[in-house]
Parts: sequence; structure tokens; C-alpha cells
Amino acid sequence: MQKLRPLMFVGTGSDVGKSVINTGFCRIFLQDGYSPAPFKAQNMSLNSYVTADNLEIGRAQAVQAEACGIGCLVEMNPILLKPNDDLTSQVVLNGKPAGNKTASEYFNEAGRDTLFNEVMHSFNRLAGQYNPIVIEGAGSISEVNLWDKDIVNMRVALHTQAATFLVADIDRGGVFASVYGTLQLLPQAERDAIKGIVINKFRGDLKLFEEGKKILEKLTAKPVVGIVPYFQGLFIEQEDGVVIEQKKKSHEHGKINIGVVLLKHLSNFTDFNMLEQTPGVNLYYTGCPETLARADIIIIPGSKNTLSDLKALREKGLEEVILAHHNARKPVYGICGGYQMMGIEVNDPNGVEGNVPSLPGLGILPVTTTLASGKKTRQCTFSFVQGNASGNGYEVHAGHTPSIRPLCRMNNGEFDGYCLNARTWGTYIHGIFDNASVINHVLRQLIPGFTSTIDYKARKEQGYNQLADLIRENVDMEYIYKCLKT
Repeated sequence: MQKLRPLMFVGTGSDVGKSVINTGFCRIFLQDGYSPAPFKAQNMSLNSYVTADNLEIGRAQAVQAEACGIGCLVEMNPILLKPNDDLTSQVVLNGKPAGNKTASEYFNEAGRDTLFNEVMHSFNRLAGQYNPIVIEGAGSISEVNLWDKDIVNMRVALHTQAATFLVADIDRGGVFASVYGTLQLLPQAERDAIKGIVINKFRGDLKLFEEGKKILEKLTAKPVVGIVPYFQGLFIEQEDGVVIEQKKKSHEHGKINIGVVLLKHLSNFTDFNMLEQTPGVNLYYTGCPETLARADIIIIPGSKNTLSDLKALREKGLEEVILAHHNARKPVYGICGGYQMMGIEVNDPNGVEGNVPSLPGLGILPVTTTLASGKKTRQCTFSFVQGNASGNGYEVHAGHTPSIRPLCRMNNGEFDGYCLNARTWGTYIHGIFDNASVINHVLRQLIPGFTSTIDYKARKEQGYNQLADLIRENVDMEYIYKCLKT
């Protein structure tokens, strides 16, 4: 196949749909016989994934790699920032924790060129193996105060000579100002690198924007190469936490209601995507005690700051709801940080998460967690010690929780989690609910004989193909390819 230039999507702001557009193009290039791979130099997210060689990257790049038909590699996302709180983030460099930094420390310290060179080494390794590289920018490219610190947006575009397209979200309003203002703020070389505009999340009759398209092209002297409709009923795993805002529903009659405790530092909400897709299930996120109390099943999810979220959980009155639910012999499950919270105590003697040395847990499981520096990151295969559930998942956690009644036996002979009974357990395994046998095991506690009919892998493949079709129908692919071949 002809060697193509890299393709890059940058945005007028955060959550304009860059990740999803990237994913769609990854699948298009695969369908067209190329061997694409995704790349994002720097990502900020609490949703991460683990590569086959036990390195941590942003979940979006793992999804994009799947759309490319390949396994994910750390080179696809060499820098991952995982917020600890409002001021600090854990810096994950080349898949391993490299310390905690405030935004000021990270953006203002010396060594930005060193970091840029580091991420470009990752890009070059990918570019030597795959064709084309589909690059994603971060946030807005018009944050003028961060231009001299940029290692993820237009500096990448210029360095890689990528054919770059600006993505704007018309659903949020102000699309003319955001596109025109973004382009006008750019230095000439960067503005020249923008080959066109993609209008995303359009609702209604596309013909009604024909005049708007002409006006925007006249204002910017850039072609509007696509107007992508707001899609519904098309499943793509998404990374941005703002997606949860769309999932803050409530109890529905006639369904199995699963309430996921909405934590401030909730991580890996993709853990519940397959449950959410299961017919007969209504899964919702809530931090409201009254709403949580109406759930048939409560799940305490992962957290980037277990102690802070445990404290907030108590202050909101959610602890009482969870304990009442448990005492009524209703199912309660915990994933990672949620598992830690379910124990007797969580200790942090080395200040891994902050200045709180210890807090009592919910006391549901007879385990004690000690947080520690470093992080366990690995993919795993597991089977339940009691019951016939089994499958695949991954671990991303700091700390140790000794257990005398493990939930799972791992493929390497180790054990994971604690199982009080079939309705009450905790685990460190993210993605445990991506396995139909686990869903069956859980839902049969309420409906004996329940059988999940969803094939999650097939569901995701269908979503990638539908997304590719949607983009092909609404984007000038001939123009895109012309830009990549010159």
C-alpha cells in the first residue's frame, strides 16, 4: 500500500468528539487495506488500560487500536495524566508512574523539549511499523497561554507534517465563533497546516446547514470536509468523564436496576459498558442517597483517590444506604478502589494519596488495604474460585489487600479479591463485567436462570463498522485521501 502522511484531528475545545472521529478513521483505514495505528502524545484521563506488556495508557487509544485491528502499545499514548484531585495529577510516562505533579509544576518546569522528544520517539517507532498514523490532539488548540508548552497539538502536527483537520462540536452552540476564532488565533504556519474543518454532532436536517457551511468556508478560507450527525444507537466506548453526565439516570420499573456510586475520582467507568448494554438492565450513576437506595444491585467503582472518595461517600450519606442494602442481603460489589472501600480499613502510611494516613472502610468485607508507592498493571485471565464464571480483565492499582477467601484464581496461579458470598464480593480486576459468565453469575442472584445474550466483542466490532459507515457517508473521503497522498 502507498505510504500515507499522518492524519491528525485537533479540536476547538474538549469533548468535541476528536476521540470518536479518530476511532472511525482508524476503522476506515483498516477496511481500506491499510495498517493504521493511533497516537496521542499526551492524554488526561482517569480511564486507562493495560498493554500486553503491562504498561498503562489512556483507554481511548486502546479503543482506537482495537478499531485498527491491533493490540495496544505504550507508544500510542506515551504520556498519561491521571488527576489525583483538583490540583495534582499522577504522571504516567511510557506506561509507568513518574510521580505526582501540580499543573504548574508539569507545565512550567524545564524539560518540555525533552518530553516532546520522548513522545516523538514513540511516534517514530509507530510510524516505522504502521501506515497511516491517526493522531489525536488534546483539548483546544487555541489556548495561547500554553503554546510554548505544547507537546500534543500543533507542535506535533508541524513536526510530523500531518494533514490536520479541526473538529468542532455544533451541538454545544457557537460553532462559527469557535472555528473562526480558533483559526484566527493560530500562527500562520499552524493555520496553513489545517487542511479542513469537520463539524461534529449535528442534529436535524443536514441540508439546513448548507448555507452555514458556505459562510464558514468563506470566513475561514478552509473547506468544511464533513458534517457528522449526532449518532444514537451506535456503541463506541468513550473515555471522557463528561459521558457520565449523560448516564446519571434513575430507577426504571420492570428492569434490574444497577446503581453505580458516582465518585468524584471515579476511574474506568468503561467497566460497566457491557452491563449497560445487557437487555433487561438499567444501569445508572448516582451520588444521591435516595436514588441509590432504589437500586437492586449496588456497585462501588474504581477510584483514583480511594480515601478522598471514601470520606465524601460518608459525608453524602451514601454509606448508610450501602450498608442498609447489604444488611437486606441485596447484592453489593466493589471494583478496585471500591473493593478497598468495602473493607475494614484503608491505610496510607506513605502518603500515596495525600495527607490522610488512614480511614475506616465500610466494614462489609473483612479485609484491610495498605496503599503503597508503585502500581500493579497487567492483563489477566481469571476464573471464580466458587462458581463457573471466568474471563479476561486487567489490573491498575496501588496497594495490597490480603484475603483468605479470594474471589478469583488468576492464570498465573495468584488469587484476587474477596468473596463473602455470591451477592457480596470485591475485586481488583477492571473489565470483569465485560465477561458474559460474570454478568450471568451476578444477575442470577436476582433472576435465576438469567442468560446474557450480548457478545461484547461483536457489539464493539459492529459499532466500529457503523461509525466508519457514518463517517464515509458524511465526510469527503476523496479529499481526505488527497491530503494524505501529497
